[in-house]
Parts: sequence; C-alpha cells; structure tokens
Amino acid sequence: MKLKVNIGCGTSPSQGWKNFDNTPSIKLANSPFKFWLLKLLGLLNSRQIENIEWNKENKILYADATNRIPLTDSTAEVIYSSHMLEHLSRDGAKLFLKEALRVLDNGGVLRVAVPDLQFHVNNFISNKDADEFMEKMYVSAPSLNSLKQKLLLFFVGYRHHQWMYDGISLSKLMLESGFKVAIVQDAGETSIKNFIGLNLFERKDESVYVESIK
Repeated sequence: MKLKVNIGCGTSPSQGWKNFDNTPSIKLANSPFKFWLLKLLGLLNSRQIENIEWNKENKILYADATNRIPLTDSTAEVIYSSHMLEHLSRDGAKLFLKEALRVLDNGGVLRVAVPDLQFHVNNFISNKDADEFMEKMYVSAPSLNSLKQKLLLFFVGYRHHQWMYDGISLSKLMLESGFKVAIVQDAGETSIKNFIGLNLFERKDESVYVESIK
C-alpha cells in the first residue's frame, strides 16, 4: 500500500497518515538535556513546553523537507503540505518540490495549501492599512536585541514567512519543478481519490490550494 504523507503538519496531523514536521520541538522532545537547559534559561514558555510534549505523545516525525524527506523513492500516493511552503526560501521551496517528486509514485498527487497573497492584497486595497498588511503577512524579521532572542533564534530557527504565493505563481513553480499538471482547487475540492484523514478546508478563509500530479 502506498503512503499518504503530511509534510509540515504542525499541530494538525492527518489521522492515519505519516506526519512530519521540522519544528525543533520534535528534536527537543528527544533531547532531554537541551529541553532542560532551555527551560532553565527561561527560553521556553508554557505553550512551547506543551508543544514539545504534544509532539512526543503524537509521534510526529522529524523531516527537513528542503534536505530530504526520510522516505524511499516512489512510495507515496499523496503528499499534503499546509502553510509550510511560505516559510521556505525560494530555493528551499524548489528543493522541497524536488523531494516531493522523488517520493511520489507516478500519478501521485501533491496538495499544497498556502496563505493566499491575493487575499492579503485585496484586504490592503480595501482598508488601506499598511501596518496591518505587514503584520498579517508575517514577513518581518524577528528582533535580535537581546541574548534571549538570539538564543531562541539559534535553537528554534526563523519561523516567519519568506515567500508568498497566489494560485498562479504556485502553479507555475510546480510546473517548473517537473510536475505534469497543476490545478488551483476550491476549499473542499480535490483530485485525490483516497483523501480520508485529510482536511480539505484547512484554514480556508485565508488559503489557496494547488494540486499537482507527478
């Protein structure tokens, strides 16, 4: 049986699927000393501590999708990624798509949900609030004015958005990466035959969904 894979699942894993994320919480869940040290230094709040424990309890697997998805070639029928791609650099996104192509079987489907740039642009045109536009895009670099902030960046990494897409630009990137077809889907619509466990409406108010076929 071919695998169904969720890359960058965060706290919304797909039931019955293999769920991967690159959050440092997964590594910290498997490194008691680092976990203890960060708590001792006061770098983790209660929410972060709960997240580390949650990842361990839910058996979320670690993967850096810009390096290698830890699966063999042509073993997945579906790869799903929600609100992960925008956290990658442009080069990182291309590396992830290359890995998705490697892992997918022929005819396999990659479904990607990202914040819709067009949605944010329309809101800005409507309300003319540039500060709100920048805040909701999450593209500002984190502050590094204190040792605590620098240590947190070292351990946790850069978590803001690095690139934004609309349906057209994401489809173009997928096709340029070697996928045969790229389709912008409405929330709730999919070309995936066996989508049990998949949330087709995830963050629908702000998302654009694109499916591509190997």
